[in-house]
Amino acid sequence: MAEQTSKAGTAPAGGRSAQLERSGLRHGWTTGACATAAATAAYTALLSAEFPDPVTIELPKGQRPAFALAGEELTADRAMAAVVKDAGDDPDVTHGAVVRATVRLLPPGSGVVFRAGPGVGTVTRPGLPLAVGEPAINPVPRQMMRDHIASVAARLGGTGDAEVEIAVDHGEEIARSTWNPRLGILGGLSILGTTGIVVPYSCSAWIDSIRRGVDVARAAGRRHVAGCTGATSEKVAVAVHGLPQDALLDMGDFAGAVLKYLRRHPVDRLTVAGGFAKLSKLAAGHLDLHSSRSQVDKGFLAELARRGGADEELVAAVAAANTGLETVQLCAARGVPLGDLVAVAARETALGVLRGAPVAVDVICIDRAGAVVGRAAARGPREPSPDALSDSV
Repeated sequence: MAEQTSKAGTAPAGGRSAQLERSGLRHGWTTGACATAAATAAYTALLSAEFPDPVTIELPKGQRPAFALAGEELTADRAMAAVVKDAGDDPDVTHGAVVRATVRLLPPGSGVVFRAGPGVGTVTRPGLPLAVGEPAINPVPRQMMRDHIASVAARLGGTGDAEVEIAVDHGEEIARSTWNPRLGILGGLSILGTTGIVVPYSCSAWIDSIRRGVDVARAAGRRHVAGCTGATSEKVAVAVHGLPQDALLDMGDFAGAVLKYLRRHPVDRLTVAGGFAKLSKLAAGHLDLHSSRSQVDKGFLAELARRGGADEELVAAVAAANTGLETVQLCAARGVPLGDLVAVAARETALGVLRGAPVAVDVICIDRAGAVVGRAAARGPREPSPDALSDSV
């Protein structure tokens, strides 16, 4: 359980924060945030012999939630702290899971070393943002833990060198309800999160918040809005187009909801920005991008690659790839612009749903780190469809 304490200042009138408020849903905390809180408490106890309870951490966007400890153990050479994950109003399979961090001191110069404890998976296939053999603790949670350990070390006179083992009670069992086994993450769950916050997934409430977001943008005179699948793509849309907060729509997985509402309440331009894998689903014609309702179609991506000039060897490699990200990496290495092809196809799906509404659409596909891997230039409903390969930017 965690309690939010906000920094000084007021939330913007529009954008992701205001949209969450309008949805009436309670946000939660990622496994990465929980692991960071547990690791921070454990490392603090190793240096001070006292567990901070609650333990406060700082998330990537500056929020400072405090987490109550669900368990603690301290011996001469290690400390363990546990936090119960609160997913808010999101029906997350990890809601209520106990996330444990066991920390041991290492010799100076060792850095922070991560281990997978019981219930945390190990990467066994390429295509993920971690090397094969690594514990499935994603890059942002790793950096959060490094930063917090360094901060505690500076305050309490430590070296900041530590082994951090993350475990999740019953994680291997819970992971059977996720895509981890199919992705080659074996033995348990992944420790995830780019912002530390779980945005609640509720069809009716979130779709209503999207509509209210469009209304706010139109009332403010915004003629260009961006529908983004998450915080990273939102940041990219702002960097590319310089959009203000009240022009940003957190569409999450509900691409169809954004498009259908704009069909009836148009603006001049819509930027669709999101992760490559999610937007490949839109490119294939899916309007609900949630993993429980649509999956990345490797056969579709292989056919797009073929149209982009891929030889049969590369086409077969794309069809057999582990993840959507791996398909775009394979093609990029061979000079095939799969990211651009997906962006163009996603734009055409969007224009089809808009049914001639006076909205020009451009698309930006990104990877997990926020790097742009595909773009399609803005096209309006009355313009002829250009050749996909010549239309990327």
